[in-house]
Amino acid sequence: MKDIKNIIFDLGGVILNIDTRKTAMALEELGVKDLKGHLSQPALVSFFNDYETGKIDDNAFVRKLQSLAGEGTTEQHIIDAWNALLLDFPSERIELLRSLRKKYRLFLLSNTNEIHYKQFQQQIYLQTGSYLEDLFERTYYSHTINLRKPDVACYQFVIKENKLNPSETIFVDDSEVNITGAREAGLLTEHIHAGRSIMDINW
Repeated sequence: MKDIKNIIFDLGGVILNIDTRKTAMALEELGVKDLKGHLSQPALVSFFNDYETGKIDDNAFVRKLQSLAGEGTTEQHIIDAWNALLLDFPSERIELLRSLRKKYRLFLLSNTNEIHYKQFQQQIYLQTGSYLEDLFERTYYSHTINLRKPDVACYQFVIKENKLNPSETIFVDDSEVNITGAREAGLLTEHIHAGRSIMDINW
């Protein structure tokens, strides 16, 4: 790390614990059967990607999932099910970020959406008294910058806006495809695979 000046972190699976199975189960309980089957349909894949890049709003997103659910499913039912995958922010990771910020420029780059954003910001504030913006120099969310990992342009956006030298910058993510995209943008990478956390990196 002696030549590293900047660190770009992913959020879910890296700083925030998540479990996508919980959302899948919650939606199934609302009548959305065979969620994986739905997600494999090109039109719905595009729909989810459009939501994460801010091309459709919360109302359109919720109404679409309502249309796949059982009769009597409310908007709040859908929102609660969608947020079920968001778990906790381990305190040791938050303390690590606070420590690293004293030595490096820290950035956050997350594929997310407005409903999740509202929920995880509330969660981290209740847990720590801080928002994510208090822990990073800049935070970037796919639904606000209209770019999504692993698109190389997404990483380049952060690099250019902050005048970063990619050879002095590490990108940390739990997705192999996102790691590949970051490498294509010239960034150094750390893959948080199963059984590994940011606490295991030799900072």
